[in-house]
Amino acid sequence: MKQRNKTLWQVEELREEHIPPIAAIERACFTDPWSESALRDELNSPLARYFVCTENGEVLGYIGTRMVLDECQVANVAVSPACRREGVASFLMEAMLGFCRREGMNLVTLEVRVSNSAAQALYEKFGFQKTGIRPGYYRSPPEDALLMALKPA
Repeated sequence: MKQRNKTLWQVEELREEHIPPIAAIERACFTDPWSESALRDELNSPLARYFVCTENGEVLGYIGTRMVLDECQVANVAVSPACRREGVASFLMEAMLGFCRREGMNLVTLEVRVSNSAAQALYEKFGFQKTGIRPGYYRSPPEDALLMALKPA
């Protein structure tokens, strides 16, 4: 396993060159991954804001969000399988929440599979609270979504 140097980690805004590696992470992490075309649409959306963690130009993970007025909806969070359990997701969450605070966001929301206890633990570590269930939200495989929210002030 490659040893990572956290002091070299950077958070960057989504750029065209990030799309192929992000699409590869999507395919490795999700049963219903976003395509390069869908990610490219996000690149051009005025509502989308992506936070990409890199080390020496290599994409380690990312968070995709949608910003509407004073609310942020987390659309996706993924870390390259080769970089898991190294703190990449926490690094990205800190950057995203810092951005939300600076931009005056009053609410950050997300959905997570009810079976994804690791992701739920990450979100709870940052203060997210469980707010409800969205039945049948996920398709492949079918599963309910747990709704979570945080007031980032």
